[in-house]
Amino acid sequence: MFAFKQFTIHQDRTAMKVCTDACVLGACADVGTGGRVLDIGTGTGLLALMAAQRNPTALVDAVEVDDAAFGQAVENVSASEFAERVRVIHSRIQDFQTPVLYDRIIANPPFYTKHLRSPDAATNRALHTDELSLDDLIQAVARLLKPDGQWWVLLPSYETRVLTNLAQETGLFPFRQLALQHTAQKPVFRIITGFSFHQHPLLTDELAVYETDNKTYTLAFRTLLRDFYLIF
Repeated sequence: MFAFKQFTIHQDRTAMKVCTDACVLGACADVGTGGRVLDIGTGTGLLALMAAQRNPTALVDAVEVDDAAFGQAVENVSASEFAERVRVIHSRIQDFQTPVLYDRIIANPPFYTKHLRSPDAATNRALHTDELSLDDLIQAVARLLKPDGQWWVLLPSYETRVLTNLAQETGLFPFRQLALQHTAQKPVFRIITGFSFHQHPLLTDELAVYETDNKTYTLAFRTLLRDFYLIF
């Protein structure tokens, strides 16, 4: 269990647990004002709930294919104060159909390929691209995002470059990137990218999670997560 200030995430039945980089995505992605938000591959429901907290009038759809994760996301959402505005949908995003388009889409997608396989099928589904390739993800976003909408996604550095090249072929262009480091002296381990259908100059920034002692959170990290983490 992971308790936040305004909701609690139970994660005993899900392969993808609460992690720091996902929390940063949920705290920094532009989730707009009002409108509709889509969380692709919601897992525990973490990003959907963070979006609902940050955008108090948004309607949030959270799509999840895994049976156990779907059930746990439903329970987490139902127990929260945001239950009336967050809908959890059991579906592959490739098959998901809706009569509306979304103002914002957020995603923390799988990125491993055939290596690093786990004996657990749910873990493989959550971490590996077998059931949701980067190309499938881009096609889903291009189909579901409003013309003036934004898509925010979290990936490692190499996969970010691959995704960016593929996305631009579909007419989605990066306009903002936040590179995450464990400390300022360590290499980037994840990149959060905002995409839209309009070309803009790419703005970049970096965020170190810890000070050089590897245990004290930086001021920038604490400021970003202060509305969510109980310890801040």
